[in-house]
Amino acid sequence: MNPSGVTLKAHSYKDALFLCGLSPNSRSFHYFRVNYFLDMKLALVGATGLVGTKMLQVLEERNFPVTELLPVASERSVGKTIQWKNKSWNILSMEDAIQQKPQIALFSAGGDISLEKAPLFAAVGTTVIDNSSAWRMSPNHKLVVPEINADVLTKEDKIIANPNCSTIQMVQVLQPLHELYKKKRVVVSTYQSVTGTGANAVAQMNNERENILGEMAYKYQIDQNLIPQIDVFMDNGYTKEEMKMVLKHQNHAR
Repeated sequence: MNPSGVTLKAHSYKDALFLCGLSPNSRSFHYFRVNYFLDMKLALVGATGLVGTKMLQVLEERNFPVTELLPVASERSVGKTIQWKNKSWNILSMEDAIQQKPQIALFSAGGDISLEKAPLFAAVGTTVIDNSSAWRMSPNHKLVVPEINADVLTKEDKIIANPNCSTIQMVQVLQPLHELYKKKRVVVSTYQSVTGTGANAVAQMNNERENILGEMAYKYQIDQNLIPQIDVFMDNGYTKEEMKMVLKHQNHAR
């Protein structure tokens, strides 16, 4: 039992370190570990969305040691409640969550919101882990897969970008191979889920399955279909998503 009264499983503090992109060898380890045991106030921006609800599920499964959850959602959801770890938590506005100065803010509410609001959390000392594309290509923010390059972070890094799902999986497999054999070329095919586009895309797929006309998240039918395009095409003939995988992989290769 730690001073905050939260019972920890053996993996919980390691999860906390990884979530912030820290490793026991980093300069920030001692700073984070001391403050972690005293209090863990965590904001989740996009708490009612598809990814946000999955984040809450994983946090609970991993027994992540949150002493206070600050779920943040759109204005129409403010004042409602969500259930997490057998307790009701009030949904807050962005401003209210910032005022409470959480230790960590997980962002999964789209790139525009991340660009606008993540710096406001960072300004009050919160470590932001952003799940959108907002900061992935920024030269001023570190792109981190904790198992690969957590050691590059210090406590001064207040906005941490994580790659997309395809890149995270890819670099974890390729890095040990690269260390052994020094890879020269990689050919990658990804098949990405409808849920990655959001609830409106899932609704389109379900409507098509039931022969119901409704809002289209994609230009084409998605049920029982593959659309060979993610994001817009660039001048070189590749899509923006494809080029992100190339550039982000290069960032992680050592």
